[in-house]
Amino acid sequence: MQDSQPKPSRRGFFFGAAATGAAAAAVIALPGVQLPEAAVAEPKPAPEKGGGYQLSEHVKHYYRTTRI
Repeated sequence: MQDSQPKPSRRGFFFGAAATGAAAAAVIALPGVQLPEAAVAEPKPAPEKGGGYQLSEHVKHYYRTTRI
């Protein structure tokens, strides 16, 4: 029985990496394209006394999915 997927090769990896880099450069170079505000917003400063846990909507959703 033969595998349905070919073995990954270094050549394929570098080709994919080059294509991804070229696509990213093209997106940045396009005039008039605006980034979403979430990508532009500055991160919140870390708490002075450590911690940093915040009960966000994402965390609440996770807790809801773990209930039995």
